Amino acid sequence: MNKAELVEAMAKKSGLSKKDAEAGLNAFVDVVKAELTNKKGEKKVSLVGFGTFEVAERKARSGRNPSTGETIKIKASKSPKFKAGKAFKDAVNGAKKK
Repeated sequence: MNKAELVEAMAKKSGLSKKDAEAGLNAFVDVVKAELTNKKGEKKVSLVGFGTFEVAERKARSGRNPSTGETIKIKASKSPKFKAGKAFKDAVNGAKKK
């Protein structure tokens, strides 16, 4: 599913226009990006039953260039990460509600 298909499905499910559904999706993405890249506070967005978006920090380390075998230094970096919640995992795995 691409963004246009997601917007169409959201519009149909919510009864909103495609324009309003796309505005809502864009706002969600912008807010998550802003929260994960802010300079202060917690860098995490949790949606109970769905999952958590957060920033994973990778330490600097040494690696090896596979073509030359030369040892190289890999800089520290940050990477966005999503961890699915239990209810979402269960839905994907076809677990039945009790």
